Amino acid sequence: MTKADIVERVANGTGLTKLETEAIIEGFLNTVIQALQEGNGIEIRGFGSYKVKKKKARYARNPRTGEQVFVDEHYVPVFKFSKDFKEAVDRGMKEKEKAGSNE
Repeated sequence: MTKADIVERVANGTGLTKLETEAIIEGFLNTVIQALQEGNGIEIRGFGSYKVKKKKARYARNPRTGEQVFVDEHYVPVFKFSKDFKEAVDRGMKEKEKAGSNE
């Protein structure tokens, strides 16, 4: 699913135009990025939480050449799914499997 697909589904479900919906989704995504750049975490109840983790400097291996490469300390965004989110996905996939086996 692409951002355009999400925009279309949300627009159909809300009655907003695709243009308005796209602006809202862009605003949301930019807000998440900006908050993480500032070092703030975001928690959306029933969905999950975003935060930034610091990765230590280390030596890694180039898989193509096998050569050791130094990787500087850096920050990465991480997302942790909520328990409700995980359960909803599990339930949905099990129902999909069940419907597929009944055919």
